[in-house]
Amino acid sequence: MRRRLIPAVLALLTVPALSAPALAGERGPNVVFILADDLGRAEVGAYGQEKIRTPSIDKLAAEGMKFTRFYAGSPVCAPSRCALMTGKHSGHGFVRDNREIKPEGQAPIPDSEVTLGEMFQANGYATAAIGKWGLGFPGSEGDPMNQGFDHFFGYNCQRLAHDYYPNHLWNDREKVELPGNPGGPTGEHYSHDLMEADALKWLRAHRDEPFFLFLPFTIPHLALQVPDDSLAEYDGKLGEEVPYDGKKGYFAQAKPHAAYAAMVTRMDRTVGRVMDLLRELKLDDETIVVFASDNGPTFDVGGADSGFFKSAGGLRGLKGSAYEGGVAVPLIVRWPGRVAAGSTSDFLGYFPDVAPTFMDLIGGRDALPAGLDGVSFAPVLLGEPAERKEHEFLYREFPGYGGQQAVRMGRWKGVRQDMRKGNLAIGLFNIDADPTESRDVAADHPEVVAEIKAVMEREHVPSELFPLPGVDPK
Repeated sequence: MRRRLIPAVLALLTVPALSAPALAGERGPNVVFILADDLGRAEVGAYGQEKIRTPSIDKLAAEGMKFTRFYAGSPVCAPSRCALMTGKHSGHGFVRDNREIKPEGQAPIPDSEVTLGEMFQANGYATAAIGKWGLGFPGSEGDPMNQGFDHFFGYNCQRLAHDYYPNHLWNDREKVELPGNPGGPTGEHYSHDLMEADALKWLRAHRDEPFFLFLPFTIPHLALQVPDDSLAEYDGKLGEEVPYDGKKGYFAQAKPHAAYAAMVTRMDRTVGRVMDLLRELKLDDETIVVFASDNGPTFDVGGADSGFFKSAGGLRGLKGSAYEGGVAVPLIVRWPGRVAAGSTSDFLGYFPDVAPTFMDLIGGRDALPAGLDGVSFAPVLLGEPAERKEHEFLYREFPGYGGQQAVRMGRWKGVRQDMRKGNLAIGLFNIDADPTESRDVAADHPEVVAEIKAVMEREHVPSELFPLPGVDPK
C-alpha cells in the first residue's frame, strides 16, 4: 500500500475549528463520492428533470443538502477530475485538457501532485476508485494505484470507456479480459453493473475501518448502450424516436431517448443499492454520501439530445463550453444528523473546494498541501454560517474547443471564447440578473472587465503540455 508522507501545511484558505464528529472521536466519517459523467444538472429530478426518473438521487437531496451554484473543475472530463483530485483550478492544475496517450490512457498527473486519495490515506482511510479514471495510463505516475487508491476497478482510459461492453477492464494493476464482450453495441458484461458489484463488495470488506470510496461512474457518457431490462422501462414512453445511425461516431441506437433515460435510471438504481447496503451495514449515520457530475451535458453527438431532456436547465452552453451550461453541475451531500435534511445552499463553489472541505469534515486538515485554490464549505454543510468563507473569484481556463477563459466574481462572470483565433475580448454577464448569459454588458462596466482581466492574467500559470491559445507561445 502506497502512503506518501504529506506536509502538514494548511491550504491558503481554511476555516476555524469545526464541530464535526470527526474531531471528537477516533474514527472520522466514511465518505462515498459518486461522480456521474456528462450528467447535466437538470437531468436529475431534484433539479427539475421531468422525463428521467432518479428516485434514489432525489432521496439523497431530500435527506441532505442540494447546492444550486456549484461548478465542475472544467467543461470536459480529465481536467475537471484533476481539479477534483488535487484541489487546484485549471490555471494551476497539471491536466488542463483531454489528451490521450496511446495505446491506452491519458496524460498522467505526476507523482508530485497530492490527490484526494492520498489525503484520505494520510488520515488512515482505506481508499478505492471504481469507475473511470482518465488521469494516467496503466503503470504511469498517474495510475490510480500510484495516486492514493488502495484499490481500482474499471476503465483506466477515457476513450475505451466510450463502450459499455468493453473487452477488458482493470482490477488494480491486472488487466481483466471480458470474453463475453467481443466488441460491438451489446455483450454479456455491462461495465456499469460490474463496477456496481465491485463497489458493493469493497464496502462489505471495509465496513470495520474508515473508508473513502470514489465512484466515478461512466453513465451517461456516450455511447448509448443499456441492457434490455432498463431500456424496457422507457421504450415507447418518450414519444416518437429518431434512430441514431452511428455515422457521427459511437454505436448506432434505434431508441436514443429511451436508452439515454434508461442509462441514467440504471445509475440511479446503483445509488439506491449503495445506500441500502450502508443501512444494512449500520454505517448510514457514519457515512457522508456525495453526488455530483464532472461537467455539463453533452452536445449533439452520438444520439444524445440534451435539448429534448432540457439537460442544462436553460443555461447557455453544453459540455466543452465555459458558459454556465458547460460547467454547472449537481452537488448533493447527505450526512444524517449533521447536514440538515431537505436543505438548499447557494454557496458559490467548485471542485477545488472538495479537498479542503472533506479534510475539515474528517479532521484531517494537516493533510492538505500548500497552494490549493479551494475554500472549505464544511461550515455550510454543518450549519455554521458565521464560519462560512466565500470565494473572491472562481477561475477556469480550457485550451480546448477554441481556447477559453472564465472568471466568476460574485454576480459577475467574464468569458473569453475562440482564443485560438486571437480573440481576447472579454464578454461580461451579470449572472444573478441574467443566468442564461444572453446580455453582454462589458461596454457598460469597463472597470469590472479590467478587474476580471487582471485575474485571468494572474491566475494563469503557463503549461508546456497544455498551452493556452492566444496567451502562451505556440
